[in-house]
Amino acid sequence: AIIFTYLGILKKKNPEKYKGLKERSKKLTINNININFNAPRRGSKFMIKPIMKDVLFLAQKSEPATAKDKNIAIDLLDTLQANADRCVGMAANMIGERKRIIVFNLGKTNVVMFNPVIVKKDKPYETEEGCLSLIGERACTRYENIEVEYQDMKMRKQRSKFSGFTAQIIQHECDHLE
Repeated sequence: AIIFTYLGILKKKNPEKYKGLKERSKKLTINNININFNAPRRGSKFMIKPIMKDVLFLAQKSEPATAKDKNIAIDLLDTLQANADRCVGMAANMIGERKRIIVFNLGKTNVVMFNPVIVKKDKPYETEEGCLSLIGERACTRYENIEVEYQDMKMRKQRSKFSGFTAQIIQHECDHLE
């Protein structure tokens, strides 16, 4: 894993040492991965994990997530942000963790769901989807509207409705968990 530290935080911790340095950009590109330092962060470290491509690992069922797995969720958020130009959602198995955690982009924010379960769905349609972990596209059935029970980052139970493309992303990521 690579740890990225934001210069502004370093300056606050030791202003004399970094006095002459100026922030030129709030973005950094390393190995074609764009890092956006404007993204909401807890602390100053980014943990970007490699994308799992092993189909045997990806086919394994994920285990329930607990509060002890919050760092996995944070790593998922960092990895999603790093791949934002080609990815709108991720499941924990995509970074080598067999836990029931997904993250997805919802406009200007990224959402984390622990132990998501789709409890209602309607209006099926056929589509094709690609995946960061797999080569090519696959035909699948998705639903226009879904309702999901999950736990948030504070492990509080939630129940939310989603439709359209966001519903499709959540369904795709939940498939990774099974």
